Amino acid sequence: MKPEPPPERPAADLLAITQWLSPAFPIGAFAYSHGLEWSIAAGEVHDADSLHGWIAAVLRHGTGRNDAILAAHALRGHDAAELAAIAEALSPAAERLVELRAQGAAFCRAVNAVSGREMPEMALPVALGVAARDMAVPAPTVIALMLQAFAGNLVTIGVRFVPLGQTAGQGVLAALQPLITDIAAEALERSLSDLGGAFFRGDMAAAWHETQETRMFRT
Repeated sequence: MKPEPPPERPAADLLAITQWLSPAFPIGAFAYSHGLEWSIAAGEVHDADSLHGWIAAVLRHGTGRNDAILAAHALRGHDAAELAAIAEALSPAAERLVELRAQGAAFCRAVNAVSGREMPEMALPVALGVAARDMAVPAPTVIALMLQAFAGNLVTIGVRFVPLGQTAGQGVLAALQPLITDIAAEALERSLSDLGGAFFRGDMAAAWHETQETRMFRT
């Protein structure tokens, strides 16, 4: 039987993961809207309910679900280079590929700098899974925290540009928590053949954003 880690180990590991996924960690997440900027400009996302629906769709049927599956396999020790290549192949638009690569590269550089690791650059969900492999934090928790950070960044964009009040934005994020925990748990049971997406409007929003004349975000 694997010995239990000392009491301070899980707490320290959890703090490290939450640091990596915090807005203060220098991966530049604030510069990417994942296509949400286009949807707001088009009037498709215009209040708390429509913001919740958009983020829920990208979590359940798009990037969120795929990232969760990729992170789950990375946590279990699957070959990182293969997973990173799959992650890139799943990108439905040029800007999504830029977002995936840039944030992943920044994450690896920052983690290496603060921890002494030597992780090569790779897609963000794969990099997180690799970095957290030996940590005393349950895999569903790692994945849920990743999805929470992703959703939180999108909520922040909605608060600023819909615009919504801060309380309304926090209400959206709180309402997404059951979905986030469900996706995190389900990801551990999925194979790589289960990867794929069906949030076509969000994918098109990412593509249309490439030619949007007035924009604040890179994607």
